[in-house]
Amino acid sequence: MRNVPVVPTIIVALAALLMVRLGFWQLHRLHEKEALLARYAANAAKPPLPFAALFPVTDEALYRRTSATCLEVVSWRAEAGRATDGSSGWRHVAACRTGAEGPGIAVDMGVSSDAAAPSWKGGQVRGRLTWAPSSQSLAARLFGKSIVRSPMIVSDTPAPGLKPTAPPDPRDIPNNHLSYAVQWFLFAAVALIIYGVALCQRARKVALERPPR
Repeated sequence: MRNVPVVPTIIVALAALLMVRLGFWQLHRLHEKEALLARYAANAAKPPLPFAALFPVTDEALYRRTSATCLEVVSWRAEAGRATDGSSGWRHVAACRTGAEGPGIAVDMGVSSDAAAPSWKGGQVRGRLTWAPSSQSLAARLFGKSIVRSPMIVSDTPAPGLKPTAPPDPRDIPNNHLSYAVQWFLFAAVALIIYGVALCQRARKVALERPPR
């Protein structure tokens, strides 16, 4: 034990313990994600409900079929999207005023090859409920305050001149927590093995340098 450096050993041990802890945390997240995906799949099979009945929207309501009335299109936003036929383009998201149904809702009205806003002025919308894409940067999400997410209906019927957007599918949500857990456990094992090899080499070097009696 006299040849074992105390401080480096403590550092490596704490690092390995942290990696193992992260591995178990990923396993915990795996079970949470599996339960969440099962809830989303169940929502997708449930009968539709009006948006007003689901408001205020939480994760518990996502992927449910719903409907709302867009009283007025306040603004349009165009971003990359994919249509039901697999083609890519600009998907057009309308910020709608919904009156008594809540403070408003985003509506994905379809995909086109043109970023210009469609001529749709509002009306009844039916589709699947999800969260509107966030414009917040990664740095802002990591270091800034979290923003309030906005619910969005991906409309079954596109605006005139647009293709319908591919509906959100819970099966598209990645669930990589098991692989992440295995990686953390492997990192801990590799760190301990490397440090063990270093200790053996150090002990051998000390033994060779020790003068004969």
